[in-house]
Amino acid sequence: MSVKIRLQRHGSKKRPFYFIVVANTTAPRDGKFIEKLGTYNPLTVPATIRINRERAMHWLNDGAQPTNTCRRIMSFKGVLYLKHLMRGVSLGLFDEATALEKFETWNAEHEELVAKREEAHRKHKSDKRHAVTLDSVRKVEEKNLARQAAAETAEPAATEE
Repeated sequence: MSVKIRLQRHGSKKRPFYFIVVANTTAPRDGKFIEKLGTYNPLTVPATIRINRERAMHWLNDGAQPTNTCRRIMSFKGVLYLKHLMRGVSLGLFDEATALEKFETWNAEHEELVAKREEAHRKHKSDKRHAVTLDSVRKVEEKNLARQAAAETAEPAATEE
């Protein structure tokens, strides 16, 4: 029985929400699965990913093959990096404490990067919203000035007649 780590779609139409599951390759996409490893919500910015690293590592070490999307998700969350470090431990290149220290350093840097991206997105969104309101105010003011100018040109013409 070959096993894959893949996404199982939930959520309504045009509102996807995914479970990250371990399933037999012959099972349908949204059908029977062996174990749920986490969730993935692509609608938030940045996408919300919750994954049990310990169980994902267990299944990867047992030979489960992730799909391309799941491989990207696990790479983003550091599961594949942790597997890489654990392979170095098994080869005797360094000890487990060093590997965990390297992973914690990477994870802290990664969390900072994600927080910066989220803050940049919020700032861009608020700037865009502010620019739209300024444009609409400017357009209304221009229309009012045009009306006043039209009214002023119409008044002298009416008084001359």
